[in-house]
Amino acid sequence: MLYRRITEYLYPPRCPVCDRISGRGICESCKKRLVYISKDFCMKCGKPLDGDREEYCRDCGRRKHDFEQGRSLLSYQGQVRQSLYRLKYANRRDYAAVYGREAALHLGRWIRRMRITRIVPIPLHPSRRRTRGYNQAALIAREIGWQLDLPVDEKLLRRIRKTAPQKMLSGQERQKNLAGAFQVLGGIGRGERILLVDDIYTTGHTADAAARCLKQAADCRVYVLTVAIGG
Repeated sequence: MLYRRITEYLYPPRCPVCDRISGRGICESCKKRLVYISKDFCMKCGKPLDGDREEYCRDCGRRKHDFEQGRSLLSYQGQVRQSLYRLKYANRRDYAAVYGREAALHLGRWIRRMRITRIVPIPLHPSRRRTRGYNQAALIAREIGWQLDLPVDEKLLRRIRKTAPQKMLSGQERQKNLAGAFQVLGGIGRGERILLVDDIYTTGHTADAAARCLKQAADCRVYVLTVAIGG
């Protein structure tokens, strides 16, 4: 706690959206422009829906996912898209703590209700981790775990295949691209409830591949949380 206060004094936290100094994380001005997903969302993946008539989005209505349920903090559009690009590719790893706090604040009740026992970030392939210098999903997961006093396990799941960037592929190609991409390295207790954390959810193929790997290794339930979701 003391270390964190000293760090924030020396390097005042910035709003990850507008990049201005903000002691409250996402500044009030930016919050008014962001789309927080708090209602009218798909009950499977968490994607925002047009109204409250439908229970599932079009994608979840036609294909089965390997995770139990997913939730996201924000809609992946406009300034959020730019912010997460900077987090991932421009070394703005400081943004991860802000998004982690926001996720814990807005989705903490859901996490508690799902009775999560362990938080697991979606891993990067070691070569990509070395090139980037950090895994943004792990940084977000650490903050959520710290805020909610839940254990974060960064070693349980390993990426063993260097996959192509998902954004360049079609749905079928994404699924093939991720086949056999993950490996479980530790023990999972029977009946555990694992929360997978990542920065962005698009089609869900990454979450499915990771969840499938975990569930093949043990009798567990897997949930997904991301900062932003497309759709």
